[in-house]
Order: sequence, then structure tokens, then C-alpha cells
Amino acid sequence: MNQEILWLAWTGLHITPWKLIGYTGALMFGGRWLVQFIASRRARKPVIPRMFWYMSLLGSVMTLSYFMFSAKQDSVGVLQNLFPTFTAAYSLWLDIRHHGWRPSAGASDAGGG
Repeated sequence: MNQEILWLAWTGLHITPWKLIGYTGALMFGGRWLVQFIASRRARKPVIPRMFWYMSLLGSVMTLSYFMFSAKQDSVGVLQNLFPTFTAAYSLWLDIRHHGWRPSAGASDAGGG
């Protein structure tokens, strides 16, 4: 997983499968704000849709995996992503517990779904 992906050499970057996981996780974690912005704009009030928590959890786990298992093995990156992983998992669990697995259409307006 730490070997360069040769077909991506044209980018001029040394890209490995672990880096792709890290990049995807970072994009997922950052992209969650766009999801939250769109949901809030539609609701005309601040809301946090469930997709925000899924993206937070998946993005955190992916970037945490990159920092733990790639050749990078950066303790700063591990610490930076460890807390958001647990926070996102707990918030997602609370949202599912409060709204159920399939929240009604109005649940997203309430900030949870």
C-alpha cells in the first residue's frame, strides 16, 4: 500500500494507495461543510443533516487510517483525527437513536436527519 501508483505519475506527485485514502478522507471531512451549508440554506435555518455525521465519521476514519498505517505514521495526524472520529460516531449514534434509522422528512429540519 506504500508503493507508488504508476499510472498517476503524470501528476508529478508520489501517490500511493494510502495517500489516496488520506486524500479521500480529507475531502470527505471537508466536504461535510458543503452538505451542512446546503441543508441549512434549504431549511432557512441552521441544521446538521445525518449525512454530515456519516461524512465526518468516514472522513475521520480514513485520515486516521492513513496516519496510522501508511509509511507516514504521524502521531500528530493520529491525535488530530482520533477525537473527531469518536465525536462523529457518538453524534451519529445519538441522531439514529433520536430519529431512528430512517428519519421522516421533517427530521432534517430539526437538525438531525
